[in-house]
Amino acid sequence: MSLFQKIGNIGKIFRQNGGLVGSYLKLFRTDDLKWGTLVGEDKYGNKYFQNDYYFMGRNRWVEYPLSVGHDYDASQVPPEWHRWLQYIADEPPSQLPLPKRKWMADHTENLSGTERCYVPYSTTRPKVEAWVPPKNNL
Repeated sequence: MSLFQKIGNIGKIFRQNGGLVGSYLKLFRTDDLKWGTLVGEDKYGNKYFQNDYYFMGRNRWVEYPLSVGHDYDASQVPPEWHRWLQYIADEPPSQLPLPKRKWMADHTENLSGTERCYVPYSTTRPKVEAWVPPKNNL
C-alpha cells in the first residue's frame, strides 16, 4: 500500500468520525478509530458497521449511542445483531430480518452489578435458623 493510500485512509477516518475533535472524542470513548459502511441500526440506537479492508474478526463492529456514555457492554446488542457480529449469519438483520415469534421476549441488557439489578424477595421462612447461644444465669 502506498503512502497516498494510507493518508487517504486517515482522511476517511477523520471524516467519518466528525473531524479532528470528533475523532479525538471517539478515541477517548472507545479506544479505536475505524471507517466503514453503515450496515444498520437497531431500536436501541446502536449502529453497526462493516469494512472488509480490516482483517476478519475486526471488520464488523458496533458503535453504542452517546446516551449510554461509558457504560456500554456487549449485553446491549440484541441477538439478531449478535448473530451478524459473530459471523453466524452473513446477512445483517437490516437485509434479512429474523422471523418474530409470539413467544419471543424483547431484548433486555444484563443489569448484574448495577443498582438496577434484580433482587429476589423470599416469602418463605428459612429452613436453617441461626444458633443463639444460651444465657448463663450464674
